[in-house]
Amino acid sequence: MSRQWRIEYPNALYHVMSRGNGGQTIYCSDKDRVLFLSLLEEVTKRFNIEIHAYVLMSNHYHLLVRTLEANLSKAMQWLGTTYTRRFNISNHMGGHLFQGRFKSIIVQNDAYLLRLSCYIHRNPLRAGIVERLADYQWSSYLYYAYKSKPPNWLKIQCIFAPLSGDDKHKAYRTEVQYYSDEKKRIWEDVKHGLIYGSENFIAEIKERFLGDNKNVELPQHNSMLREFDPEELLDKASAILEFQIESARRSKKISPLDKDHRDLLVYLLWQFGRLSNHSIGEYFGLTYSAVSRRVKIIVDRLSTDSELLQKYESLKSQIKV
Repeated sequence: MSRQWRIEYPNALYHVMSRGNGGQTIYCSDKDRVLFLSLLEEVTKRFNIEIHAYVLMSNHYHLLVRTLEANLSKAMQWLGTTYTRRFNISNHMGGHLFQGRFKSIIVQNDAYLLRLSCYIHRNPLRAGIVERLADYQWSSYLYYAYKSKPPNWLKIQCIFAPLSGDDKHKAYRTEVQYYSDEKKRIWEDVKHGLIYGSENFIAEIKERFLGDNKNVELPQHNSMLREFDPEELLDKASAILEFQIESARRSKKISPLDKDHRDLLVYLLWQFGRLSNHSIGEYFGLTYSAVSRRVKIIVDRLSTDSELLQKYESLKSQIKV
């Protein structure tokens, strides 16, 4: 098998994972976890990177990282090597601690951060370590879900940005619960080495970084994120629903049926993950936060309203989504 290609460029986003060698424990005590967190702070300063979320499990860790320079490999290699050396000294051990090279998923843009943070933070629940995320202290969840003051090196603003309301912490708790309830989340299929983005994004990555390297491993993205023309999609979908987008956009008040149809179209665009909430809102005359609210509302409706769900599934089938 070809070696996974490292794609690095300024302002890139990554989901980074690393596991213990042979599944071994990488934190023998809370002292080790505190050491690792101190190294996270140091790596942000040494390599000019941002950390947006993290979770420390017994035999692996997850990070959500933005590299302001094209230096992910250098930063993560320093982190792994430095932690291994200090871990071995502290625990009177030797040899490799981590299983090969770290794994990374390159993420197209900020539109994915909120959902990906939910995936990262829910690791202790999926592993059965705790029954409530609030009881797990070795992740960044508490800084998002409650008013615990985050360390200076943890950047929470980008993940908070799409959340509506005055209480961002409460909104985040709701988002994590909503994530757990919704079926078929694309992030539940996280695999090592994937690229999350549109076909255009993948084509751009190949053009910029791979060149003539035919043997480079470049796994494909989830089918939910394939290329599409938003205007063509809206034209087809609105015709099927017999919904006039421009008319609804100009109206100060629209009927409940038109509101349902508008929200279905908003959700349809949002599911592709290609457009920001701001871009989606421009089609309907909605603000960034209004798009977030409409998405939450329609998701709740789809889980309880079988007639609306049937209409949505029929719509997707007819436009071949």
